[in-house]
Amino acid sequence: MGFREPLVLIGLGLVPLAVLAYVAAQQRRRRYAVRYTNVDILASVAKASPLRHLPALLALLAFAALLVALARPERTVAAKREEATVIMVTDTSGSMLAKDVLPDRLTAAREAATTLAKQVPEDFRIGLIKFGSHAEQVVEPTTDRGRLQLALNTLKVAGGTAMGDGLKLGLQAAQTPIPDGLGGTRKLPSAIVLLSDGASTRGDDPIDIAQQAKKAKIRVYTVALGTPDGTLESTRPDGTTRTEKVPPDTLTLQEIARDTGGRYFNAPDADQLEAVYSGLATRFATVQEKQEMTATFAGGGLVLLLGGLAFSLLRGGRLP
Repeated sequence: MGFREPLVLIGLGLVPLAVLAYVAAQQRRRRYAVRYTNVDILASVAKASPLRHLPALLALLAFAALLVALARPERTVAAKREEATVIMVTDTSGSMLAKDVLPDRLTAAREAATTLAKQVPEDFRIGLIKFGSHAEQVVEPTTDRGRLQLALNTLKVAGGTAMGDGLKLGLQAAQTPIPDGLGGTRKLPSAIVLLSDGASTRGDDPIDIAQQAKKAKIRVYTVALGTPDGTLESTRPDGTTRTEKVPPDTLTLQEIARDTGGRYFNAPDADQLEAVYSGLATRFATVQEKQEMTATFAGGGLVLLLGGLAFSLLRGGRLP
């Protein structure tokens, strides 16, 4: 919980002073009672119920609650986001045919992307970038899920890993404004989901592009697909089989997520990848908003004050 006017809380320093003043007043009353020799009066003072202090306590709590209300307290709550742009930047390098993620890495990535597209609100604009030997925008940010699904189904592997180039195209797509309906344009909240299964081998340095995303305040959520022992088999011209290790570059992906304020995920299998994309869909569909709680504290303070007054009248027929 935070406060819009925190300086008002300095007034809470009066609370302990009020307590001390009340205690001093009670001690003076006891000293005044001792001056009398009437035993009955002294006995009644000695047996006074502790409940006599309740009205004062409630009044003190009411004062504190009203001070907090004046400080305009607020809390952070999750609210449903209606519009946003999500750019999926997906690796389509040759290593995406590795079968350590069943049935293969590319198929698992395609199915997880379909899950994300289905679970985010329908007004979310989703774009698709692929990168292999070179990067290409397959689908510009759109709400047309049919086009997106068709594009996902046609993804094919191609050569090396131009991760930086893919991330650069993703950043450009995430910053693309949309018409505002009034003749102008506006930008939607944006995020990038970068999935890769290997180290960048050509093109721009992805860390440099991550710094640009940081300046643009666009978070990049990275997913390392595959296992450290993943291998890819290929056939040489002479007919022999070649086996090559293709582990994901987890360190680079972790640094990209950390630098941009996103989050890094490790997906060693298809089920884990599906869970990651499903969780991202939920994350993107909500936004953290500040909700003011002034009325809550003001109402609580008023209830405490009225409670103290009512108790005092019922018990002694007078106000404290």
